[in-house]
Amino acid sequence: MTRDTDPVARSVLSEQVKDRILQWILEGELQPGSRIVETRVARELGVSQAPVREALRDLATLGVVEMQPYKGARVRQPNKPELIESMELRGELEAIAARHAAKKITPELLEELQELIAEMHELAEAGDAHGHALNNTAVHSLIVRAAGNMTLERLWSMLDPYAHTYVTAAAPGTDLIWLGDRHVAIVEALQAGDPERAA
Repeated sequence: MTRDTDPVARSVLSEQVKDRILQWILEGELQPGSRIVETRVARELGVSQAPVREALRDLATLGVVEMQPYKGARVRQPNKPELIESMELRGELEAIAARHAAKKITPELLEELQELIAEMHELAEAGDAHGHALNNTAVHSLIVRAAGNMTLERLWSMLDPYAHTYVTAAAPGTDLIWLGDRHVAIVEALQAGDPERAA
């Protein structure tokens, strides 16, 4: 039985490690170009190197980290055109998701969205940019999931962490309350079952 559950546990652990590294990037503890030392991260988080290695591989796939032979991992510095491309693609995917979600979203998911937005407001008032970014992602993730399109969800998940981490990190002083409140209109459009307004 242990043999079956270990990979799952390791996968969950690597997700937690990935989120922590993203947090360090978001909060400026790891600047673009900074080296990420596997052994140091493992020691700091109290884990083995395996989940750290998996997390770094995932982050490299997302374009957040670059892996160099014999040199290890570094925080990648995206250029402006890349960020614009990423946001443009993400916007198109989310518009498609919102159109579909408006036709099939449940009252339970709408309530969950409203709770997430309320939490974003609290996090904004507390100045918690990382928590706010995670809730922001959770709102968009929920809408994408509500669309019921697995291909769309898979493509979106490849773009999102890259976009939200760097855009938030690149814009210190962003009004988090304003950013959170922008989601209210989306939820209202979903509630009204209006695909084009939601998009």
